[in-house]
Amino acid sequence: MADFPITLTPTADEGGQRLDQYLASQLTEVSRARVQMLIERGEVLVDGVRAKASLRLRGSEQITVTGPPQAPPLRAIPEEIPLDIVYEDDDLAIVNKPAGMMVHAGAGATEDARNRGTLVNALLHRFGGLSGVGEEMRPGIVHRLDRGTSGLMVVAKNDESHRRLARQFSGREVHKTYVALVQGWPKQERGTIRSPISRDAQRRRRMTTRRSGGREAVTHYVVRRKLNAVYGKFALLELKIETGRTHQIRVHLSSLGHPVVGDTLYGAAGELKTQSGKVRAAGQPGTLALGRNFLHSQTLELKHPRTGEALRFSRELPGELQEFMRKIEG
Repeated sequence: MADFPITLTPTADEGGQRLDQYLASQLTEVSRARVQMLIERGEVLVDGVRAKASLRLRGSEQITVTGPPQAPPLRAIPEEIPLDIVYEDDDLAIVNKPAGMMVHAGAGATEDARNRGTLVNALLHRFGGLSGVGEEMRPGIVHRLDRGTSGLMVVAKNDESHRRLARQFSGREVHKTYVALVQGWPKQERGTIRSPISRDAQRRRRMTTRRSGGREAVTHYVVRRKLNAVYGKFALLELKIETGRTHQIRVHLSSLGHPVVGDTLYGAAGELKTQSGKVRAAGQPGTLALGRNFLHSQTLELKHPRTGEALRFSRELPGELQEFMRKIEG
């Protein structure tokens, strides 16, 4: 990739294209998303003037890209953030991640935005160093939890532990148990969902079970409690997964018609309202909003990467989920 600024002049034959389409075709090493970002930031000038991505080119304009075509590489930086460390030794740590915390900076992150407040940043401050296996933005991270999901994660402190833990995950030797509160009552008291999962073609943030060619995904569930509350019917589920696909539990439960409470991305209500015909107990509000997904990684079972010893860890529902249950039940 050439140094910036870059100057381009479309030919008459290239006229008629949108500005973002033309740049994406010329800057072949740059993603379409990066092109859009450069335009939005005013780092693309057409004849010396800021332009919109939708501008139709005539041909012969002078297009100047003033910003770097490639985003500068990110480095995870230590931040002093409180952590709930369940266990640690020289090889690994077990962390109880709170909801609302990203595990690591995502694609398109910048130093000023999404690379702040992550679990990785907190871990680097706490431990000083982690394994270097994998991407630079994900030191020590063997597996992930969604931002809105709380619970147990294992973190590798050195490269050999990382490799051995990764093999356990790929070999399905790590066992995790989740707890979720869902809207409605599943028809069966227990069941297995085997629907393959793929990226939603229309809404790229979502996953779906409705497209062909998805990746294998297996989720087992058991109904532990049924609630018939003034806000509707809910079921508390215990779940175990054999695979670790993106949003697996959330999309699988949504495919049954029982989205995780609070998970608006997959069809859950933004707030719960008192159902008509039901009497509200004294002190119960007319509406309830959780502000996160009611999904928690409660237990984690694995073998120690150095000794092979069987390890099992557990963390009960965090306080905000317990309080939410109390409000529902009145």
